[in-house]
Amino acid sequence: MILEINPRNPEPRKIKQVVEVLAKGGVIAYPTDTYYGIGCDLFHKPSIEKIYKLKRRSPQQPFSIICSDLKSISEYAQVTNYAYKTMKRLLPGPYTFILEGSRLVPRIMLTKRKAVGIRVPDHPICTAIVKELGHPIISTSATDPENGRILEAPQEIREVLGHSLDLIVDGGPVPGRPSSVISLIEDIPEVIRVGSGNVEIFQTP
Repeated sequence: MILEINPRNPEPRKIKQVVEVLAKGGVIAYPTDTYYGIGCDLFHKPSIEKIYKLKRRSPQQPFSIICSDLKSISEYAQVTNYAYKTMKRLLPGPYTFILEGSRLVPRIMLTKRKAVGIRVPDHPICTAIVKELGHPIISTSATDPENGRILEAPQEIREVLGHSLDLIVDGGPVPGRPSSVISLIEDIPEVIRVGSGNVEIFQTP
């Protein structure tokens, strides 16, 4: 099923519909400020395992999580003063920050170093979903598992992944560029991937 939601002013009734699907363990596709993402409730392990299979990805490569705001990040990661100030300047936005995960994060979502990737996208639909749910959802780009090609539109996602999804949220076109990934572990910034977000402040001259 494809559910159209206004990308600027998401209808609360429709956001509730999405959250009902997530709360029952559903897997959804939804728009972000980078790509369309595939996600589920952070605390529903069978759904997370389903997405690993769908993406043909090893659990040694955990997905990121989407938080609704800076305050909620501190529940799921160790946030130092430096990390807080850095993220406050750049979020919401097209960044994924790697931080040491808290005990709330399921082990299946942590790297061997107990780190977790966290996003606060600048997109009203996904932040509304996370706020309504009350805790994070997981995030991975919607791709064709056969060739890794990015799926850019809801209809395309339905054609390729529809059999594995419980709901596709249509929020219109998205930028189609990945987030920049920055590790802030031990307050040592490291640019892992250059994407949409400007990373000049992390690069030494």
